[in-house]
Amino acid sequence: MTLTPTAERWLKASGEFDRVAALTDLPVRSTSRLPGEPRPHPDPEAFLFAPASAGSTAKLALGLADNQALTALCEVVGDPTVRVVVCPQLSEQQARHPAWPRHLETLASVGVIVRRIMPDQPWTGALDALHVPTTPEP
Repeated sequence: MTLTPTAERWLKASGEFDRVAALTDLPVRSTSRLPGEPRPHPDPEAFLFAPASAGSTAKLALGLADNQALTALCEVVGDPTVRVVVCPQLSEQQARHPAWPRHLETLASVGVIVRRIMPDQPWTGALDALHVPTTPEP
């Protein structure tokens, strides 16, 4: 699990960071590793970016990797072997910004699945979009 710096602050302030960290045997990261440090995570088959702010979604569409979470995503956007699901959660005012549709079009054009999360709806749509189809065994 890789968090934006803001998400890490929220989880720590709410007391949920340790509970979330206990869900995996891998480190929960929000900062970049130093040169020469090994990669602490295996290469995943899929990424779920949720909830993604309007700003982080725009940065991803523009290739602006200014934190560890966006760096990891920017490295795989456009890779046909990795499923990327982005779930923006934003206000109606943010969604009306004239640049917003272009950001979504940019992401979709390289195979990113975008599923907006409304605050009053369950996240099952995001989780369903994350499903990576497999080939049945012969």
